[in-house]
Amino acid sequence: MKIIVDADACPVKDIVMEEAARVSTSVTLVSSLSHYSGKDLPTHVKAVYVEAGPDAADFKIVQLAKKEDIVITQDYGLASLLLPKGCIVLHHKGFEYNDMNIDNLLATRHMGSMIRKGGGRTKGPKPFSNEDRAAFSSLFRSKLEMM
Repeated sequence: MKIIVDADACPVKDIVMEEAARVSTSVTLVSSLSHYSGKDLPTHVKAVYVEAGPDAADFKIVQLAKKEDIVITQDYGLASLLLPKGCIVLHHKGFEYNDMNIDNLLATRHMGSMIRKGGGRTKGPKPFSNEDRAAFSSLFRSKLEMM
């Protein structure tokens, strides 16, 4: 089992790296080259950079992910590709994607897209909060303990 993070805009990378170190599990951070960082990473963390094209990071994550890997992403489409592979897919706001919620999440995303294409406006996501951070941390720890 490994942990893969859709890292371009992930606000919980620090939690993931810290908790993974605690249980001696490797982490792969997948980002586009436009988010390149020369920052030193812990030895259990590897950065993988992909071209900045649309969905390039998503395709790389799908390629890397195997059954029972934990993947952290806010991308509903990516989550829908990983669930059939048997991956555990978590959102940084502290919920797990599963067969019971993915269709509704994708439908909601599609409806918002259609409204925007028609010239309408939709609300963006709520700001990431300390409560979201705590919810993610708790969920992530519980998933690691199950492994």
